Parts: sequence; structure tokens; C-alpha cells
Amino acid sequence: MLPDGKVLVAGGSDSSGNASPTVELYDPVTGTWTDTGSLNTERTEHTATLLANGTVLVAGGTDSSFMPSATAELYDPASGGWTVTGDLNTARNLHTATLLPNGTVLVAGGADSSQSASASAELYDPASGTWTVTGNLNTARYGHTATLFSNGLVLAAGGYEVGGTSSVTTELYDSATGAWTLTGSLNTGRGGHTSTLLSNGATLIAGGFDSTGFTLASAELYDAESGAWTFTGSFNDARARHTAVLLPSGMVLAAGGSDFPTINTSAELYKGSTPSPTPTATPTVTPTATPKPTASPTPTATPRAIPRPRPTPHQRPTPP
Repeated sequence: MLPDGKVLVAGGSDSSGNASPTVELYDPVTGTWTDTGSLNTERTEHTATLLANGTVLVAGGTDSSFMPSATAELYDPASGGWTVTGDLNTARNLHTATLLPNGTVLVAGGADSSQSASASAELYDPASGTWTVTGNLNTARYGHTATLFSNGLVLAAGGYEVGGTSSVTTELYDSATGAWTLTGSLNTGRGGHTSTLLSNGATLIAGGFDSTGFTLASAELYDAESGAWTFTGSFNDARARHTAVLLPSGMVLAAGGSDFPTINTSAELYKGSTPSPTPTATPTVTPTATPKPTASPTPTATPRAIPRPRPTPHQRPTPP
């Protein structure tokens, strides 16, 4: 979300499965989408980070040749244009990007140009437009999550390791030392999950895929003081590649995602005080005078073991 309240959507895969350069803005006041300046490099599976100066940094991803990209560019909301900035030291996709309290951006992990999970991490300095290598992750991973704590530490959790095994490892990045330290392991290895920092300081990780591509309903809570993970209430509907948003009430809204072979259209709420996700209310449909049955769309079958299926001529790391 931009400072003016509009939402920027950049790149992604088009209807043919190819990386797209198109960019659009959503205006919540009018409820409409408007085209804005296109990316200099077509990309999908990248990251987008709002910087302190109001510009947006897009980094890495998969380019039009279906290979990890090292390019990065900045969006200026005032002009609607994109400007190329310094290249990453390591081309990567399926990584994470986290805005740190000092204004730099931490990019960690991902799949590199060898199609393998990467342990490398680097920092982007908006003042110089350059990337500097920082401490490596203890576990190479892609498809993981990164969560910024109020004390400035960053928690990297789960994802897929070299060979495609879903990871149980988690670790903390300290920007003061530039080093990663292992912390408690997840009870269930997972990738393609969500991570949400709750108002009480705990971190909720939910859903995702395991090593076999099975969609998970389980959820876990991380206690930053003890460094331990404990199970909490499971989803009503297993889901991966979904979204999770912390609401002003302190509850977490999880929506959509995949539960092979179904594209999940349900949504549910996690109540921190009562750790049990509950489905959101389904609106009552009032039939018209001459109701006609509507055929339900048949979900597209997707290989269960591939967390982000798309056409590609290159072998890329996926869980076995």
C-alpha cells in the first residue's frame, strides 16, 4: 500500500504463465484499477517493499526466460515511472524482503540461478542504491517467511531446503551484528505458509505445504522469549499460498489459497484469545424469480508437489 492509500500491483504471471511487466494501481475510494508505468524487467515471484521515502523497491524474481533475476527497480508514485537501481549480488526468486528500522532492506534466501535453495542474504541501501552482502542464513531456503519484530530482529521460518524438503528450522537476523542465529524448530516443516506478528508479540504461522505437497491445516505460535513453537488451533480448511492479515481487532483473517485439487474460496478468522480459527459468515443468497443453476468452475489440476506451478522449460527446485 502506498502512502496515499492506493495499492500497487506489479508484475506476476500473465494468463499464459509468462512473467509480466504490467503494473496497476487500485483506488479504494473509487473501487477502480488504473494502469501505471510498466516495469523495466518482466518478473514474477519477486518482492515489493515500500521504502521510507515513499518509493517502492522491486527486487529479483523470475524473468521472461524463466530464470532468477538479479535486477531491481524503484517505483515513484509521483511520476508513475520505474527507475533501474543496483543489481542484487545474487540472482534469486521466492526470497523474502524486509524493511529494517534503519531504512535498509534485507533480502534473504530464495532459489538462485543454479535452481537451488540459497543461504545468501544482502542489504539494500536506498541512499546509495547499492546492495551489500550480509551474513548467510544457517539453512538455505526458499518459499519461507520473514517477520520483523519490534526489537529489530527478523525471524525467517520454514520454506524449502536444498532438495525440496520442507524445513522445520527457524532463525533470527540481528542487523547490529549482521548474523543469523538458530532458534526453536517448527513442529511441522512447511513452505508456502503465512506468518503474522500478533498484537501480543507472538508470531502465528499457518498452513502451507509439507515435503510431499500435502496441504496443511495446522498452525503454530512462536514465543520470542522462549524461542519455542507450540501448536494452536488448525484451519477449518487446509490452505497454502493464501493471505493472512492482522485486523485492528487483533484477529487474523486468512483467505483463499490452494488445497489441491481445489482453489480455496473460503476465509476464516483466528482469535488470539481463543486459539481456534472460525469460518467467516457466508452471505445468504436470495434467489431471483426464475433462478437458474450455475455450473461451478472446475479447478485446474496442479501437481501437488509443486508449491507454485507454472510453465517453465527449466528444472527448478520443488519438494519431492
